[in-house]
Amino acid sequence: MDVSLVPADTTQDVRRRGSGNSRQVAVLPVGSYEQHGPHLPLATDTLVACAIAREIAAAYPVHPLPPVTIACSHEHADWPGTVSISSVTLHAVIRDIADSLRRSGVDALVVVNGHGGNYVLGNAVQEASARGERMALFPAAEDWEAARERAGVATSLLTDMHAGEIETSILLHTHPECVRPGYEAADFTADDRRHLLSLGMSAYTDSGVIGRPSLGSAEKGKELLASLVDSFGAYFSVLTAAKAPGQADERG
Repeated sequence: MDVSLVPADTTQDVRRRGSGNSRQVAVLPVGSYEQHGPHLPLATDTLVACAIAREIAAAYPVHPLPPVTIACSHEHADWPGTVSISSVTLHAVIRDIADSLRRSGVDALVVVNGHGGNYVLGNAVQEASARGERMALFPAAEDWEAARERAGVATSLLTDMHAGEIETSILLHTHPECVRPGYEAADFTADDRRHLLSLGMSAYTDSGVIGRPSLGSAEKGKELLASLVDSFGAYFSVLTAAKAPGQADERG
Protein backbone atom coordinates (compact mmCIF):
# COMPACT_ATOMS: atom_id res chain seq x y z
CA MET A 1 0.00 0.00 0.00
CA ASP A 2 1.13 3.54 -0.77
CA VAL A 3 2.42 4.87 2.56
CA SER A 4 0.80 8.22 1.79
CA LEU A 5 -2.57 6.52 2.38
CA VAL A 6 -1.64 5.45 5.91
CA PRO A 7 -1.69 7.96 8.78
CA ALA A 8 1.66 8.28 10.57
CA ASP A 9 0.14 8.71 14.05
CA THR A 10 1.63 6.97 17.07
CA THR A 11 -0.31 5.99 20.17
CA GLN A 12 1.06 9.10 21.88
CA ASP A 13 -0.30 11.29 19.11
CA VAL A 14 -3.79 9.86 19.56
CA ARG A 15 -3.57 10.14 23.35
CA ARG A 16 -2.43 13.75 23.14
CA ARG A 17 -5.17 14.66 20.69
CA GLY A 18 -7.80 13.17 22.96
CA SER A 19 -6.55 14.77 26.15
CA GLY A 20 -9.37 16.84 27.60
CA ASN A 21 -11.61 16.08 24.63
CA SER A 22 -14.56 13.85 25.51
CA ARG A 23 -15.80 13.75 21.90
CA GLN A 24 -13.04 12.33 19.75
CA VAL A 25 -13.91 11.85 16.08
CA ALA A 26 -12.31 9.26 13.82
CA VAL A 27 -12.33 9.58 10.03
CA LEU A 28 -12.42 6.39 7.95
CA PRO A 29 -11.94 6.58 4.17
CA VAL A 30 -13.82 3.88 2.25
CA GLY A 31 -13.03 3.43 -1.41
CA SER A 32 -13.21 0.59 -3.90
CA TYR A 33 -11.07 -1.38 -6.32
CA GLU A 34 -12.80 -1.18 -9.68
CA GLN A 35 -12.36 -0.13 -13.27
CA HIS A 36 -12.16 3.60 -13.95
CA GLY A 37 -11.74 3.57 -17.69
CA PRO A 38 -8.37 3.60 -19.44
CA HIS A 39 -7.03 6.76 -17.78
CA LEU A 40 -7.62 6.31 -14.03
CA PRO A 41 -6.37 3.52 -11.72
CA LEU A 42 -8.48 0.79 -10.14
CA ALA A 43 -7.85 2.43 -6.77
CA THR A 44 -9.33 5.79 -7.81
CA ASP A 45 -12.17 5.79 -5.29
CA THR A 46 -9.77 4.94 -2.47
CA LEU A 47 -7.40 7.71 -3.56
CA VAL A 48 -10.28 10.20 -3.63
CA ALA A 49 -11.60 9.15 -0.21
CA CYS A 50 -8.09 9.36 1.25
CA ALA A 51 -7.53 12.81 -0.27
CA ILE A 52 -10.72 14.07 1.35
CA ALA A 53 -9.85 12.47 4.70
CA ARG A 54 -6.31 13.85 4.58
CA GLU A 55 -7.57 17.40 4.01
CA ILE A 56 -10.10 17.01 6.81
CA ALA A 57 -7.39 15.80 9.19
CA ALA A 58 -5.27 18.84 8.34
CA ALA A 59 -8.12 21.20 9.23
CA TYR A 60 -9.89 19.52 12.18
CA PRO A 61 -8.72 17.66 15.33
CA VAL A 62 -9.80 14.23 14.12
CA HIS A 63 -8.30 10.76 14.39
CA PRO A 64 -7.42 9.63 10.82
CA LEU A 65 -7.67 5.94 9.96
CA PRO A 66 -6.21 3.91 7.08
CA PRO A 67 -8.65 3.19 4.26
CA VAL A 68 -10.96 0.33 3.48
CA THR A 69 -9.70 -0.33 -0.04
CA ILE A 70 -12.11 -2.99 -1.35
CA ALA A 71 -15.85 -2.51 -1.06
CA CYS A 72 -19.04 -3.03 -3.12
CA SER A 73 -18.28 -2.75 -6.83
CA HIS A 74 -20.65 -5.39 -8.16
CA GLU A 75 -21.91 -3.17 -10.99
CA HIS A 76 -18.35 -3.41 -12.37
CA ALA A 77 -18.05 -7.17 -11.85
CA ASP A 78 -17.39 -8.07 -15.49
CA TRP A 79 -14.54 -5.57 -15.91
CA PRO A 80 -10.97 -6.87 -15.53
CA GLY A 81 -9.31 -5.96 -12.25
CA THR A 82 -12.47 -5.19 -10.28
CA VAL A 83 -12.65 -6.82 -6.83
CA SER A 84 -15.62 -6.65 -4.45
CA ILE A 85 -16.80 -7.75 -1.05
CA SER A 86 -20.45 -8.24 -0.14
CA SER A 87 -22.56 -5.48 1.39
CA VAL A 88 -22.98 -7.69 4.46
CA THR A 89 -19.21 -7.86 4.88
CA LEU A 90 -18.74 -4.11 4.43
CA HIS A 91 -21.51 -3.41 6.93
CA ALA A 92 -19.83 -5.73 9.45
CA VAL A 93 -16.44 -4.12 8.89
CA ILE A 94 -17.82 -0.64 9.60
CA ARG A 95 -19.61 -1.81 12.72
CA ASP A 96 -16.55 -3.67 14.00
CA ILE A 97 -14.34 -0.62 13.44
CA ALA A 98 -16.78 1.64 15.27
CA ASP A 99 -16.99 -0.81 18.19
CA SER A 100 -13.21 -1.04 18.39
CA LEU A 101 -12.84 2.75 18.33
CA ARG A 102 -15.24 3.15 21.23
CA ARG A 103 -13.27 0.64 23.28
CA SER A 104 -10.16 2.76 22.72
CA GLY A 105 -11.89 5.98 23.71
CA VAL A 106 -12.93 7.36 20.31
CA ASP A 107 -16.71 7.56 20.40
CA ALA A 108 -17.57 9.09 17.01
CA LEU A 109 -16.87 7.92 13.45
CA VAL A 110 -17.17 9.68 10.11
CA VAL A 111 -17.16 7.37 7.10
CA VAL A 112 -15.73 9.21 4.10
CA ASN A 113 -17.14 7.40 1.10
CA GLY A 114 -15.39 7.57 -2.26
CA HIS A 115 -17.62 5.12 -4.18
CA GLY A 116 -21.27 5.68 -5.06
CA GLY A 117 -21.99 1.96 -5.11
CA ASN A 118 -21.32 1.57 -1.38
CA TYR A 119 -25.03 2.01 -0.67
CA VAL A 120 -24.87 -0.06 2.50
CA LEU A 121 -22.81 2.62 4.26
CA GLY A 122 -25.95 4.72 4.59
CA ASN A 123 -27.72 1.82 6.30
CA ALA A 124 -24.77 1.27 8.62
CA VAL A 125 -24.82 4.91 9.72
CA GLN A 126 -28.61 4.98 10.14
CA GLU A 127 -28.58 1.85 12.28
CA ALA A 128 -25.69 3.09 14.41
CA SER A 129 -27.44 6.41 15.01
CA ALA A 130 -30.64 4.58 16.01
CA ARG A 131 -28.59 2.68 18.62
CA GLY A 132 -27.44 6.00 20.06
CA GLU A 133 -23.94 5.81 18.56
CA ARG A 134 -22.24 8.80 16.93
CA MET A 135 -21.63 8.17 13.25
CA ALA A 136 -21.90 10.15 10.02
CA LEU A 137 -21.49 9.55 6.29
CA PHE A 138 -19.60 12.17 4.29
CA PRO A 139 -19.84 13.76 1.75
CA ALA A 140 -23.56 13.98 1.06
CA ALA A 141 -24.85 14.83 -2.40
CA GLU A 142 -25.39 18.40 -1.22
CA ASP A 143 -21.72 18.65 -0.23
CA TRP A 144 -20.63 17.44 -3.65
CA GLU A 145 -22.99 19.90 -5.32
CA ALA A 146 -21.58 22.81 -3.31
CA ALA A 147 -18.06 21.65 -4.19
CA ARG A 148 -18.95 21.31 -7.86
CA GLU A 149 -20.28 24.87 -7.98
CA ARG A 150 -17.31 26.33 -6.09
CA ALA A 151 -14.78 24.57 -8.31
CA GLY A 152 -16.50 25.52 -11.55
CA VAL A 153 -17.16 21.91 -12.52
CA ALA A 154 -19.27 22.11 -15.67
CA THR A 155 -20.68 18.58 -15.60
CA SER A 156 -23.76 17.88 -13.47
CA LEU A 157 -23.58 15.25 -10.74
CA LEU A 158 -25.96 13.10 -12.79
CA THR A 159 -23.73 13.19 -15.87
CA ASP A 160 -20.44 13.03 -13.95
CA MET A 161 -21.01 9.47 -12.80
CA HIS A 162 -17.70 7.65 -13.22
CA ALA A 163 -14.11 8.59 -14.13
CA GLY A 164 -15.38 11.99 -15.21
CA GLU A 165 -14.59 15.62 -14.48
CA ILE A 166 -14.64 15.40 -10.67
CA GLU A 167 -12.56 12.27 -10.17
CA THR A 168 -10.10 13.22 -12.89
CA SER A 169 -9.70 16.69 -11.38
CA ILE A 170 -9.05 15.40 -7.86
CA LEU A 171 -6.41 12.96 -9.09
CA LEU A 172 -4.81 15.59 -11.32
CA HIS A 173 -4.38 17.64 -8.15
CA THR A 174 -3.38 14.92 -5.67
CA HIS A 175 -1.87 12.11 -7.80
CA PRO A 176 -1.13 13.47 -11.29
CA GLU A 177 1.26 10.58 -11.90
CA CYS A 178 -1.74 8.22 -11.78
CA VAL A 179 -3.68 9.95 -14.56
CA ARG A 180 -2.78 8.41 -17.90
CA PRO A 181 -2.86 10.18 -21.26
CA GLY A 182 -6.08 9.99 -23.20
CA TYR A 183 -8.51 11.47 -20.69
CA GLU A 184 -8.74 14.55 -22.91
CA ALA A 185 -10.65 12.48 -25.49
CA ALA A 186 -12.46 10.01 -23.23
CA ASP A 187 -15.78 11.83 -22.72
CA PHE A 188 -18.90 9.67 -22.79
CA THR A 189 -22.31 10.39 -21.29
CA ALA A 190 -25.28 8.19 -20.39
CA ASP A 191 -27.68 10.10 -18.16
CA ASP A 192 -30.48 7.50 -18.28
CA ARG A 193 -29.09 4.62 -16.21
CA ARG A 194 -32.29 3.35 -14.65
CA HIS A 195 -31.32 -0.32 -15.13
CA LEU A 196 -27.79 0.02 -13.75
CA LEU A 197 -28.43 -2.26 -10.77
CA SER A 198 -29.80 -4.99 -13.04
CA LEU A 199 -27.46 -4.69 -16.01
CA GLY A 200 -24.26 -3.20 -14.60
CA MET A 201 -21.93 -0.57 -16.04
CA SER A 202 -21.16 -2.49 -19.21
CA ALA A 203 -24.72 -1.86 -20.43
CA TYR A 204 -24.04 1.87 -20.49
CA THR A 205 -20.39 2.33 -21.48
CA ASP A 206 -17.82 0.49 -23.53
CA SER A 207 -14.86 2.45 -22.15
CA GLY A 208 -15.83 2.42 -18.47
CA VAL A 209 -16.19 6.21 -18.49
CA ILE A 210 -19.47 8.02 -17.88
CA GLY A 211 -18.76 11.72 -17.68
CA ARG A 212 -16.47 14.37 -19.16
CA PRO A 213 -12.90 13.83 -17.95
CA SER A 214 -11.64 16.18 -20.67
CA LEU A 215 -12.88 19.08 -18.51
CA GLY A 216 -10.83 17.98 -15.50
CA SER A 217 -8.02 20.12 -14.09
CA ALA A 218 -5.78 20.19 -11.04
CA GLU A 219 -7.18 23.61 -10.11
CA LYS A 220 -10.71 22.21 -10.00
CA GLY A 221 -9.48 19.30 -7.89
CA LYS A 222 -7.95 21.66 -5.35
CA GLU A 223 -11.14 23.69 -5.06
CA LEU A 224 -13.32 20.58 -4.80
CA LEU A 225 -11.33 19.41 -1.78
CA ALA A 226 -11.31 22.86 -0.19
CA SER A 227 -15.08 23.07 -0.43
CA LEU A 228 -15.53 19.61 1.09
CA VAL A 229 -13.29 20.59 4.01
CA ASP A 230 -15.53 23.59 4.65
CA SER A 231 -18.65 21.42 4.45
CA PHE A 232 -17.20 18.98 6.97
CA GLY A 233 -17.40 21.61 9.70
CA ALA A 234 -21.12 21.01 10.20
CA TYR A 235 -20.56 17.27 10.59
CA PHE A 236 -17.82 17.84 13.13
CA SER A 237 -20.10 20.14 15.12
CA VAL A 238 -22.92 17.59 15.17
CA LEU A 239 -20.67 14.76 16.32
CA THR A 240 -18.93 16.78 19.02
CA ALA A 241 -22.08 18.40 20.41
CA ALA A 242 -22.95 17.70 24.05
CA LYS A 243 -26.04 15.85 22.90
CA ALA A 244 -26.68 14.67 19.36
CA PRO A 245 -29.82 16.08 17.68
CA GLY A 246 -32.79 13.89 18.51
CA GLN A 247 -30.88 11.90 21.13
CA ALA A 248 -32.85 11.18 24.27
CA ASP A 249 -31.69 12.71 27.54
CA GLU A 250 -30.09 10.00 29.68
CA ARG A 251 -31.49 11.38 32.94
CA GLY A 252 -34.28 9.40 34.52
